[in-house]
Amino acid sequence: MLAWKTHEHIDFDFIDCQLQSEIRSEDESYIKSKCRARINMSGTYIMLIGADTRSKHKYVRWEAEVALEKKCRIIGVNLDKSRRLVTETCPPIIRDVGAVFVSYSPKIIAYALEHFRMGENGKNYFYPDKIYAQVGL
Repeated sequence: MLAWKTHEHIDFDFIDCQLQSEIRSEDESYIKSKCRARINMSGTYIMLIGADTRSKHKYVRWEAEVALEKKCRIIGVNLDKSRRLVTETCPPIIRDVGAVFVSYSPKIIAYALEHFRMGENGKNYFYPDKIYAQVGL
C-alpha cells in the first residue's frame, strides 16, 4: 500500500502499523503485545484475505478481535479480486460485524478509506459496481 501511494498517486492517508522489524521471539504474549500496540494506533483495520486466511487462527483471528474490541472500522480486501465477502476465504470473525469488503485494488481501497460505509445492523457491506466504475475499475 505504501508503494501504491507513491507510484499510483493515490490520495489516501494512512499510517503503516505493521511491525517495523521482525520480532525475534517465540513468546506469544510478547508478540501479541507488540501487535496490539500497533493496532491501537489505528482507526481502521484492513485484513488482506487470501486463499488460506480463513484457516490462520493464531494471529489473524486475534488481530481482528483486537481491532473489533477497539471498534476500528473493518475493511476486508479480497486478494482474489472479489468485490464482496467470500465465505470460503473470509475468517468468520469479521463477518456480520459491519465490515466492508472490496477487491484488491488501490483505487477501491482508497475509496473505502475515504468513504467508509459500515453495513447496517452489523451486516456485511460492499460497494456496488457503479462505485468501481466511478473510480476507474
